[in-house]
Amino acid sequence: MRTLVLCLVSSLAFAAEPTAQEILAKYDAVMGPGTFEAQTEMTATREDGSARTYGMRFLKRDADKFRVWFSEPASVKGQEILRLGDNAWVYLPNLKRATRIANRDSFQGGDFNNADVLRVNYTADYDAVLVPSDKADALTVELKAKSTETAYDKIRLTVRKGDLQPLKGEYFGTSGQMIRSATFSEHKEFEKGFVRPARIVMQNEVVKARKSEMVTKSFKLNVDAPPQRFMQADLGK
Repeated sequence: MRTLVLCLVSSLAFAAEPTAQEILAKYDAVMGPGTFEAQTEMTATREDGSARTYGMRFLKRDADKFRVWFSEPASVKGQEILRLGDNAWVYLPNLKRATRIANRDSFQGGDFNNADVLRVNYTADYDAVLVPSDKADALTVELKAKSTETAYDKIRLTVRKGDLQPLKGEYFGTSGQMIRSATFSEHKEFEKGFVRPARIVMQNEVVKARKSEMVTKSFKLNVDAPPQRFMQADLGK
C-alpha cells in the first residue's frame, strides 16, 4: 500500500509539471500581453564604455500591432517604430519618411534586436521541448525556430518553477554560437494579478563589453489603442 501511495503521489507531481507549450504561453502572456501601454528606458553600453539612455512609450494592440515613440535623447526624439504583422518600419522625423527594418536588426544600436522588443510571440515562432534545468526551483525549455525569419535560431529559456516567471534567456545564432544572454529581475506587480520583470539585462556574448538594460517604469493593460495608431499614415502625428 505504501508503495502504491508513493507511486500515486509521484505520478500526480509529474502530471502537475507544465508542458513546454504552457511555459511558452505564460512567457507570451507576461512579456507580450494582448493590449498594453508601457513607459520604458533602455540604456545601451558600448564596447568603448560609453552609454546612452533612451526613453520610450510602447503601445500594443492584439498580437501583431506594435508602436514605439522615442522621447530621448534629443538625437532620436520624434523617431517612431511601427510593426504590423511580419513587417516593421522606423520613422525618421528629419526625413519625414519610414524605412523598413528587420527582426534581427539591432534595436537603436543596442544589444536587444527588434524582435526582442517588438515581437514577443514565442508560441507562434518556436517549437519547444523541456530540457534539464541547472536549478532545482526552475524549469528550462529549449526553443527551435520554425522559420528563418525569427530573431534567433535557438533559445534556451529558464523560468521559475512556482509561477513560470522568466529568469534567464540564452540566444543562439545559426552557427550554434550563443550570441546573447539575458537576465530577468525585479519581478513586480504592475497591475492587480499581473506580474512581470521590471528589469532585463541583455549581455552581448560576442563582444563582452557590450550590454543593454531595459527598465519598465509603468505598464497598463487593456488600454485604448485605436486602430489608426497602427497605420503608416499616422507616423509622425
